[in-house]
Amino acid sequence: NPGKVREINGILSAPASTGAPAHLELVSLEQFPGLVEPEETGATFAENARLKALYYAEATGLPSVADDSGLEIDALDKAPGVHSARWHGTDYAVKFRKIYELLRERGANGSPARFVCHVALADRGRILFETTGIIEGEVAPEPRGTNGFGYDPIFYYPPYGCTLAELDLE
Repeated sequence: NPGKVREINGILSAPASTGAPAHLELVSLEQFPGLVEPEETGATFAENARLKALYYAEATGLPSVADDSGLEIDALDKAPGVHSARWHGTDYAVKFRKIYELLRERGANGSPARFVCHVALADRGRILFETTGIIEGEVAPEPRGTNGFGYDPIFYYPPYGCTLAELDLE
């Protein structure tokens, strides 16, 4: 995901604040043309992150970080959830319309929601590290903002009073 690579590179460019080694080089799947993505068959974010990290570590011979993440909307029984990337296609404008349509059908003007991200690091057939991060918020009344990617324009984060797409990288 080019958006995730951009965000990770931004984080790694400040090694003093992250503890990352200054010489760390992040390579993306673009450096491995022809490498086919594995099918995400896991039922959870954690299962999918693990299977992708192990697959890419084996396929590239490099330590590999993979994640699975998505948006869980309470009023939609936690959909799109683990299927977020492929839920109703790849066009996010279509996904947003479908979310608002389903919320209206259920009589919900908005809904508590959360982004869930599970990250796994694999090397030589083993998971070396994994963690889950969750950010709680709600579905915004309408999409707002041009920063970020994916579901960021419809995810309102109350502590900042805006959607994630209205935030700058810092």
